[in-house]
Amino acid sequence: MKFDRAGYIAIEGPIGVGKTSLALLLAQYLDGRLILENIEDNPFLEGFYRDKKRYAFQTEFFFLLNRYGQQAELSQYNLFNRVTITDYIFDRNRIFAYINLNSTEIKLYEEIFSILRDRIFAPDLLIYLQADVDTLKDRIMKRRRGFEKGISEEYLDDVNKAFNSYFFNYTQSPLLIVNTNGIDFIEKKKDFEDLLKKILSHKKGIEYYSPLGSR
Repeated sequence: MKFDRAGYIAIEGPIGVGKTSLALLLAQYLDGRLILENIEDNPFLEGFYRDKKRYAFQTEFFFLLNRYGQQAELSQYNLFNRVTITDYIFDRNRIFAYINLNSTEIKLYEEIFSILRDRIFAPDLLIYLQADVDTLKDRIMKRRRGFEKGISEEYLDDVNKAFNSYFFNYTQSPLLIVNTNGIDFIEKKKDFEDLLKKILSHKKGIEYYSPLGSR
């Protein structure tokens, strides 16, 4: 299956919502080029979940520079003859920075972020996956990443609120907001097929999609 307007599709959402899983499925069905963020390559992440205050600065700046390197590579691809799919956007860095860094660190972060962001272009379609905290907790537990054991419900709630706030004010790209609480697009083919149809039909503006899910 081909995406009828080859370009750049990005998938976003809070921790555990299913961004990477959906990116993998879309790349397969759309014969797309896939770019995934390198979460586990961050050497500070495990320490961050043990001691946020100590490791937040190193963690956020590693992600900032690592993701910038990946995003900068997009300019080398021909986005007009094949769809490219990522499981994050560059602004993801800034959302987490404001949750985790102190005011002094944020000032330095903003200076560097603003310089780098000017060199990054927005996706042709952004898919924001949304879920409540209980759903996110269940999905995080199922994927059993060792370094995620230290994620507290309070932190997950802070992340979820920050993402909702950011994407409900997002205007840089056509935006499809998907409530994923009642669906399982990984295990249930019908749920994925319905979501795929909605993705392929979304052309412009902001749309909120709350599927009932298969039974």
